Amino acid sequence: MHDVVTRLSRWMAWLAGAVILFGCALPISIDVVSRAVVGRTVLESFEISSYAFAACIGLGMGFTVTSKANIRVDILSAQLPRPLRLAFDMTAAIALAVTAVALAWYSFDVLAQSWKLGARSQSTLQVPLLLPQGIWWLGFVWFATVACLTPVFALSRWVARDLNGVETVMSNPDLKDEMAEIGIDLEAPKP
Repeated sequence: MHDVVTRLSRWMAWLAGAVILFGCALPISIDVVSRAVVGRTVLESFEISSYAFAACIGLGMGFTVTSKANIRVDILSAQLPRPLRLAFDMTAAIALAVTAVALAWYSFDVLAQSWKLGARSQSTLQVPLLLPQGIWWLGFVWFATVACLTPVFALSRWVARDLNGVETVMSNPDLKDEMAEIGIDLEAPKP
């Protein structure tokens, strides 16, 4: 199940990249060319890129959790004994899950209000705000789902006494692991 969540999160991150590429770069490029050729913009590239950026954030946050790319200052926890360090990691994972659920909850309030009001953008495009906010909300829902599943997966491995599995699911890699990932062995003899 953990692998399925990781693959889905990676797919959504790729989708977020496509949204940024085609939702920001393409409209901005078209506007730059149209300004040079006809003297005015033909698209509302600023508005479109704002929506694309919001969608990208929502869609990419789940991948941040599964790839453990979130930033944690763990200078002190790295010095702690393994069980205590894992307890702090579990606390951090639960705190992230609570925050993610709050983001999804409150972003739904924004979406529901836009739906209720039939809100549209104030530009010439008159975009129904339900569309970009819906994508944004779905991204936050996925983020909340992944953030809530992470401590569940870790706890199931903890119950099975698989501490390596617990670290794999929720602990940030240490410096040695990060350097090994890019091909540098810190323990190799120096020439």
